[in-house]
Amino acid sequence: MAVFADLNVPASPDRKSLQKLLEAAAHLGYSTVAINHVIDFKEKKQEIVKPVSPSELFPSLPIVQGKSKPIKIVTRLTLVVSDPSHCNVLRSTSTNIRLYDIIAVFPKTEKLFHAIDRGIYFEVLYTPAIRDSTMRRYTISNALSLMQICKGKNIILSSAAERPLELRGPYDVTNLGLLFGLSESDAKAAVSTNCRAVLLHGETRRTAFGVVYTKKPPRPDEEEGVLPVRKKAKTEA
Repeated sequence: MAVFADLNVPASPDRKSLQKLLEAAAHLGYSTVAINHVIDFKEKKQEIVKPVSPSELFPSLPIVQGKSKPIKIVTRLTLVVSDPSHCNVLRSTSTNIRLYDIIAVFPKTEKLFHAIDRGIYFEVLYTPAIRDSTMRRYTISNALSLMQICKGKNIILSSAAERPLELRGPYDVTNLGLLFGLSESDAKAAVSTNCRAVLLHGETRRTAFGVVYTKKPPRPDEEEGVLPVRKKAKTEA
């Protein structure tokens, strides 16, 4: 039987809300969930804090539906980078960085996005596709473009859900993967074996970091080929 994971549940100062999300994930059949803490280098006073400990959230962990075992809660740090120098933090000896199970990078430019190495895993978030009809169109379009690049390999599907109602069960997420251009086997791997591979990379981070790359869907004006005024003027000059 497959072991399913959601590697992107946003960290929240509201502990009760986070607890409800994790309980809902366990009820839906996820064996592993990653609490994601995001650092954006464009924002001031961004510090890498210690990750939330599962013991701070639950005296006893929720039981996974159909497994009779408690859910496994891991930690993830996502770095939003707009300059290659921002990645220097990955080489940091900071104790807090070492406490995270997964390190992810969200590149803000195409140049950074394409500067990838073999073995990198790409994340596609499905919640934008269920929150808004416009974002659904752009999320699917963006995912299809990504699938053409990576041929459906090394993909993980995550929620980034902020409310329990935004979570979907593993098999529903697999069906969404078909809409994103994944084959049935690749869609299932995107919520199971690929997630396990990311976690294994994280476990060996003393010699190499386990990394997930994420890509933001294009804005509607960019998708339609309409350049912002400043860029358009420069192009026509």
